[in-house]
Amino acid sequence: QVQLVESGGGLVQAGGSLRLSCAASGRYNMAWFRQAPGKEREFVAAISWIAGMTVSADSVKGRFTISRDNAKNTVYLQMSSLKPEDTAVYYCAAGPRFSSVVDGYNFWGQGTQVTVSS
Repeated sequence: QVQLVESGGGLVQAGGSLRLSCAASGRYNMAWFRQAPGKEREFVAAISWIAGMTVSADSVKGRFTISRDNAKNTVYLQMSSLKPEDTAVYYCAAGPRFSSVVDGYNFWGQGTQVTVSS
């Protein structure tokens, strides 16, 4: 069973920054999704295990950066210029596919809350 351990969420003012981390117990393509109250889970960014290819949602391009440290099997999401609409529970996901859809990932973290105040 793959374990994903997330950290780094919290409360920040609009315009601020946060960095999320997710440590995996294996080598996988990884991604971040988020879910706001009353909304469906949505894709944020993904990074491949091989070559470190990345893809991001249009809503976060230029503000969020996904990266990984393969030696630590850890993926990061650096979030800058945060907006109140970025408030959500952020989930780390891992799987054999490099994908931007929920069904593309087999394993999920417990989620970490990010709250952006205006």
